[in-house]
This record gives sequence, C-alpha cells and structure tokens, in this order.
Amino acid sequence: MRFRYGVMILMLFIGFGKAQAYPPADGFNAAGSDAKAIEVADAVMEAMGGWENWNKTRYVTWRFFGGRLHVWDKWTGNIRFEQGDVTVLMNINTKEGKVYHNGVLETQADSTQKYLDRGYGAWVNDAYWLVMPYKLKDSGVTLKYGEGELTNGGAAHVLTLTFEGVGRTPQNKYEVYVDKKTNMVAEWAHYRNADDPEPRFRSPWENWTKHGKVMIADGHGMRGDKPRKHTDIAVFDVLPASVFESPEAVDMMAFPKAK
Repeated sequence: MRFRYGVMILMLFIGFGKAQAYPPADGFNAAGSDAKAIEVADAVMEAMGGWENWNKTRYVTWRFFGGRLHVWDKWTGNIRFEQGDVTVLMNINTKEGKVYHNGVLETQADSTQKYLDRGYGAWVNDAYWLVMPYKLKDSGVTLKYGEGELTNGGAAHVLTLTFEGVGRTPQNKYEVYVDKKTNMVAEWAHYRNADDPEPRFRSPWENWTKHGKVMIADGHGMRGDKPRKHTDIAVFDVLPASVFESPEAVDMMAFPKAK
C-alpha cells in the first residue's frame, strides 16, 4: 500500500475554472495519461465535494478498520499515531518526531527510529485506504481509461493508476471503478506488480458520508466474517496544538467537528 504527498498539501487555488477545478500535483504525468481518465478524475473530485473544499479541509482523524488511531494535519504534515501502548508524534514531510510508550518518552535513538518508521509506514498504508480517491492526480501518477462492470452489474469507468518514482511501492497498480451514475469511486482492485495478470484483491468503497464539506467512505467489504470498516472518522477546522505535541490521551470525538 502506498500514499503520496508533497506540494499538494500547500497548493493554492486561485481562480481555477470548472475545467481545471482539480489541479494536478507537480509531477503528475498528464502527457502520458488519457484525457478521458483525467476528465473522470475531475468528476470524481467534484462529486466528493470539490478540490477547493478538500484543500481547505485541514484536520482528518480516523481509526483504521476500527484499530490504530491517526490524526493528520494536511496543511503541515503533522500526525498523531496511536497503537497499543505506543504514541508517535511526527511530521510526515521531515519524518522527524517523538515516540512515547505509555506516555514515557523513548530516548534510545534506534528504538525511536524504529517506531517513527512504523508510524510513518502505517500512515502511508492507512491513509491510502481512506483518501485514495482524492489522490488520483498525485505526483508520479499516470492515469489510463477503460470501461468495466461493478460487482452489482452497474456500468463503471475504470481508471488504471500506475506510478513512477514515488511512494514506498511504486511497482503497484490500481484499477479504480467509478460508478457512471454517481461519479463516486465504488470499488478498487490492487495489483502488487503492474504486470500481474490478476489483482491481489478487489474490494468496495462504500458508505460515503459527508464530513465537513467533503465525502469520505468508511466501508471496504468483509474480511472473513468481519467488516472492514474505518471508525471515528471526523474532520476539524481547529484542534489544540497538544494533539500533535503531547502524549496525553485524547478523545478526538469530543472536539467540535467541521461543518
């Protein structure tokens, strides 16, 4: 799994017309992408609330499939990651930060680095499962267009994403199935290697819900007899600095959510 970030976090939106309502990140392979695929990616962004609203959305929190906690400041790259007795407070751009075990600061450099790497890796994976549809025109991405069928038989645009020189697993490929009726991402298929004949998995994006001014899906089907579903999703306009600076326990659901 992978997630890319960079200049998109701080891009300004200054009077883009409707045709360019979703500006590509620096490094997006527009020349190698299909015009129809770019058009569909723009329509997906519009259906989810639009680039301007996504760009203005600052803080996002969720529990990955109900487990580990993430809090993400999209504007600065600061994150809070909690799993078990470990709390990681770091910046995904600089990859610098602090690690705490049961609230006690880790002082050993090698152990600190291990947990910073673990927190960053979890964020890379888990964020892509949450906001991939907002990253269709990210740096290093090439988009190709096709048509296909949803699992329920509905007609779909199929966007094929390949990557070059970005992320932790640039050899991956994704097929993103966009419902032609709604322009919302309905399913995706993941290929460990771009030339693999069959996907490693194909799963839904479901239960799209409005958070603030943008839409986020929490459901990804089932794993065995258990639902794969993110919990505690919320977006905020304002959070106290302590969320990203203090290991003290926080109840993210107690903060006023964006409207």
